[in-house]
Amino acid sequence: MPIGFCSPRFLVFVFLISAIPIAYIISEERAVPTTHVFHYHSAGFFRECAKWDDQGRRFLVSFLEGGVGEIRVPDDYARGPGDVVLKEVTLVKDFDLAGNSSLGIAVDRLRNRLLVVVADLLGNRYSGLAAYDLSSWKRLFLTRLSGPSDEKSFADDVAIDAGGNAYVTDAKASKIWKVGADGEFLSIIRNPLFTPKQWYKTLVALNGIVCHPDGYLIVIHTFSGNLFKIDLAKGYEVKLIEVVGGSLVFGDGLDLISPTKLVVAGNPSGRLVESSDGWETASVVAKFKGPIHRLSTAATVKDGKVYLNHLVGMGYPKKTHALVEAVF
Repeated sequence: MPIGFCSPRFLVFVFLISAIPIAYIISEERAVPTTHVFHYHSAGFFRECAKWDDQGRRFLVSFLEGGVGEIRVPDDYARGPGDVVLKEVTLVKDFDLAGNSSLGIAVDRLRNRLLVVVADLLGNRYSGLAAYDLSSWKRLFLTRLSGPSDEKSFADDVAIDAGGNAYVTDAKASKIWKVGADGEFLSIIRNPLFTPKQWYKTLVALNGIVCHPDGYLIVIHTFSGNLFKIDLAKGYEVKLIEVVGGSLVFGDGLDLISPTKLVVAGNPSGRLVESSDGWETASVVAKFKGPIHRLSTAATVKDGKVYLNHLVGMGYPKKTHALVEAVF
């Protein structure tokens, strides 16, 4: 006999189905972490990116609802089962950018500033790059990358080269914007390799990006898992890095541990990639499984240890977020 949508049996069925992921989440939250975790309280549910600011001894985090905060780590902080829950403090909340998300961030200590990617998450009608002084938090510039009259775009992540130029990925239209050290818009990097043939692999395109000290960019394409090398000294020559040992599909934020080791965030939590030939080829050499239900979105290195930012905070009214040490 068919089950009516408003019948008691149907409602019980829906309850049982919904209880499965809820039970899983509760189980995961109660589990003892296998590695160290920095927990912190926040006013928001979603934190897109986190980067460690060594000089300031703090994590800087971007708010999906727009804004930037800091989580200071006390000098006497002791790791262990009794770790204190740290506190997030809001540093930036620009009213003229209300309605936009703050996404990828990059610490530019040489110029004492933080670069923040800003974008219209739902409508894809605005993308920009902002820079803030790391001491006063005064906004130094705001560069518009795309607007309502341009192609649909979604600025996602940012990397900085030695000259202070910024490179911002477009996760919607598979391109990279270049912005000068003073905030001037310079150019757009496009390449056919950035667009897979399968339509479903274009749903989330170029995402995490880092600038290698040898003068090239490494960029990941989320839905295809492709990893690209872009040579800044050769007219933005683009090469597909041949990766063996595992897939990088759903790769998100990136960070370099060393010139030969790259961490790729994104479920499953994190992957360690190594190259011995200047990133012509690479190998996935290790994986880390963290709290998958919280969604790993960014990686950062603190005192030689890798920490993964997770998008989703748990709890109410205080939301507890997790920066999880990834041990490979």
